[in-house]
Amino acid sequence: MAQSDDAGLTREIERQYRSGDRAAALARLERAVLAAPSSSALRFQLGVLSSESGRSRQAADIFEALVQDHPELPEPYNNLAVLRAADGQLDQARALLEAALRADPAYATAHLNLGDVLVRLALRSYQSAARSPVQDAALARRLQMAAELATLPR
Repeated sequence: MAQSDDAGLTREIERQYRSGDRAAALARLERAVLAAPSSSALRFQLGVLSSESGRSRQAADIFEALVQDHPELPEPYNNLAVLRAADGQLDQARALLEAALRADPAYATAHLNLGDVLVRLALRSYQSAARSPVQDAALARRLQMAAELATLPR
């Protein structure tokens, strides 16, 4: 299947999925990936829709395979990082986002996600420091600011 055919098919399946026919769209996409296993576009779309359908383990497996097969693509790193961050694996998420940015330094979504992960890492560090018996007003302000940033809606 040609790359442009893959793009057209992914758009069709995306529309089908978004219109509410999720199970049929996923089944159709899985069949398409089986028919064209080298298609990174189809595999990526399967990862995205699997993630959105609550099948995080399957999505992570797909993104991991894409990272191995296509290390030049930033999107699989980014999407795998989002799944890792959701599982609380912040250090791994940071490393994946840094890899995404090495693949494409202008990838804005990866920059945004890296900022979110770094805020959560900062919050974790400030929370650890706050367990110290010494109370510090500057630390308290930083902890509050990091907590506010970490809870901002996307």
